[in-house]
Amino acid sequence: MHEHIRHRCVRLGELLLETGETVRVLAKMTGYSKSTVHKDLTERLFLVNETLANEVKEILAYHKSIRHLRGGEATRKKWQSRQKH
Repeated sequence: MHEHIRHRCVRLGELLLETGETVRVLAKMTGYSKSTVHKDLTERLFLVNETLANEVKEILAYHKSIRHLRGGEATRKKWQSRQKH
């Protein structure tokens, strides 16, 4: 693995721990694609820094556990805005 990829993985992992944001938000913040951010956090980070990867894994698991709630809230807001028009 190239050194710049190792640094990117660690930087993304630390950013996730600091902000607690989703992969989608991290991708927008950093300019990387969602696929790159996800792969760096779920696969490559374990090869670089296992301790950090385990902390990141917990946050990603939490996001996965509440994604149905986020989707439901987005749909509710969409329909509320349509009813006002």
